[in-house]
Amino acid sequence: MTSVSCGKCGAPLDESASLNPDLRKSCPSCGSKSRKFDITIHEMVSFASKVESPQFTVKALLEFGNPTSEGKLITAVAEPWFEILRLIQQDPNAIYQINPFKWEEIIAGAYKRAGFDEVILTPRSGDKGRDVIATKHGVGSIRIFDQVKAYKPGHVVTAEEVRAMLGVITAGANVSKGVITTTSSFAPRLLQDDFIRPYIPYRLELKPREILLPWLINLVEASESNKTTR
Repeated sequence: MTSVSCGKCGAPLDESASLNPDLRKSCPSCGSKSRKFDITIHEMVSFASKVESPQFTVKALLEFGNPTSEGKLITAVAEPWFEILRLIQQDPNAIYQINPFKWEEIIAGAYKRAGFDEVILTPRSGDKGRDVIATKHGVGSIRIFDQVKAYKPGHVVTAEEVRAMLGVITAGANVSKGVITTTSSFAPRLLQDDFIRPYIPYRLELKPREILLPWLINLVEASESNKTTR
C-alpha cells in the first residue's frame, strides 16, 4: 500500500495516492497541497503494466487531438503521467520497468508540460527516426526531433546511433535540432568523435539518465507548486 504524506512538512495523510490533485484538501498541519508518495518497486511495476494493458485504457498518459500527417497531436497530459513521474521520484530505478513505448509517451508529455506549443507522438513504425516532434512558435521558434532510447543500465547509446540522428535532422530540413533521450548513458569518448562534437549542443543534444530524470522531476514539482499557489 502506498503511503501519502505532505510534500512540505512531511505529516502523514489519510488520502489515496490516486486521488486527483484538484480534489486534494490542504494539509491540516501546514496548509500545503503538495504530496510525497512512498511506494515499492512492486507497486511501480504493477502500475506500469496497468497503464499498458488494454483494459486500463482509461489510464492513458496523454490526451490526443486530431491526428496529423506526422503522428498524434498531444493536447494535454493525463493524471497517470504525473503518477508515474511521482513513482520514479520515489524509486529512480523503476524507470527500467517501464515499456519503451510508454517512455515515448512520457517524453512527449514532458515537452507538452515544458511549454511547447505543438507536440506530436509519431507512429510506432515508420517514424523516420523521430519519436517525438516538439515545436515552439513565434519569436525564437524552434522545432525538435527527439529519439527516445529506453535502454537498461550498461546498454549505452553508441556513436553510430548518434551519427544516424545527424542524418535524420539533415534530411528533415525544417528542423532546429535533434535530441537523443535515454534512460541509460552514451558511449565513452563519444563527444570526442569528429563527426559529432561540432554539433553539440546547439544542433544536437544528448540527454542521458542523469539529465533526463531531474528534468522530468522538475516538471512535476513545478506543476505541484503551481497548484499550491493558486
